[in-house]
Amino acid sequence: MLFSQFLSTHKLLKTIPFILEGSSLNEAETHFFRAEKFVDDIISLKELGPEKLIQKVRFWKKVKERIEVAQKPVNEDVPSIQTSPAEFSKRVFDIVVSSTLMIALSPIFLLVMLAIKLESKGPIFYISKRAGRGYNIFNFYKFRTMVAEANEKITDFSHLNLYNPLKQNGPVFIKIDNDPRITRIGAFLRKCSLDELPQLWNVFRGDMSLVGNRPLPLYEAATLTTDEWAKRFMAPAGMTGLWQMKKNKNKMTAEERISLDINYADNSNFLFDLWIMANTPSAVIQRTNA
Repeated sequence: MLFSQFLSTHKLLKTIPFILEGSSLNEAETHFFRAEKFVDDIISLKELGPEKLIQKVRFWKKVKERIEVAQKPVNEDVPSIQTSPAEFSKRVFDIVVSSTLMIALSPIFLLVMLAIKLESKGPIFYISKRAGRGYNIFNFYKFRTMVAEANEKITDFSHLNLYNPLKQNGPVFIKIDNDPRITRIGAFLRKCSLDELPQLWNVFRGDMSLVGNRPLPLYEAATLTTDEWAKRFMAPAGMTGLWQMKKNKNKMTAEERISLDINYADNSNFLFDLWIMANTPSAVIQRTNA
């Protein structure tokens, strides 16, 4: 406890990532250290390697820098940065639309929850940590479409990844066509994009927006910390965006996908959001279970 307080209050140390080498830890010890606020991540150097370690350090450095800026007291002599009218309008629009849709679609929510519970064991919702705007980390919600503990089996199917391996220091995305971990109900939910509905709660909370760049799993976001790629995190995380409305999105390279994200970050405005939303429905009924 004293060590945690020391790190969190030290002017220099509180911005330095604290990564624990945990290859020798058992399950109970790992759970204990993950509960400690001063431990940012637990890794195994045997499995990770030096290059992946550098990526993780860069990622957590940006996260802690963002937290430091957010928590920094405002100098009374310096005008504080105000939310622009456009950002305020976007937020109001998100709240109104997300709350209205959650109420209107509540019967569908209940039916989907019942179907998931009856088909397979496991939680109804899939909750994972995602990185959104400014590397902000939040709990991301979806209806569970895979068997329980699917994340532990990802390496068994890495050869099916639609994104070909790139240069070692480049971006990494994982998307599997007709993923064998998907349940029958999950396949239907994905085909109709119903698995995305719980993200309306993320939009209502302010974690995400209706339109933006997709929030990324931490292992993907950790590969996008260079100045070249980090610009995509200047835009809000969104339920839909430029990438989702592309009919050939599963054939895109990781670089093409990120270039779309950067394009949105550079050009986002309310009319552009409305155009994306208007063109998204045609891509809702997907041809694959990726």
